[in-house]
Amino acid sequence: MILSHMTYVYALLAMFGLLLACTPSGQEVTQNPNGGALEYIKVDTRLMKPELVNMVVTMRNPRTPTDVLAYVECAAAQYTLIRGFGFAGRIQVNVTEAEGIWAGNAIYTLSNAHPGGRHTIDAEVTVEDCTAHNIPMV
Repeated sequence: MILSHMTYVYALLAMFGLLLACTPSGQEVTQNPNGGALEYIKVDTRLMKPELVNMVVTMRNPRTPTDVLAYVECAAAQYTLIRGFGFAGRIQVNVTEAEGIWAGNAIYTLSNAHPGGRHTIDAEVTVEDCTAHNIPMV
């Protein structure tokens, strides 16, 4: 069984979440360690060429930059399906923070054939993962 890159990311997030979920007394922590709940603000899609897209997401209160990466990958996966493709290959990604707003800016190639490489998104599998984890998409 081939697992998507996002499956590994979610597994790591789940393990990290379990470690943070309990205080020494066994009570659940209800607030994000960075303060407040995750807030998904916006997805901006910029089609650069028919098979090249720039995805920009913004959010508040990520637990780690991995939350921002998950958000941008979820948006890219849904957009890949909307455009009629099955896979997205990430070319580059940048995560930044300014005044409490986190941004993920990534460029993806879209294709119907698996493009290979470490940062390939199987769009259908990733969309299912994102839905299961309540991460918004396009």
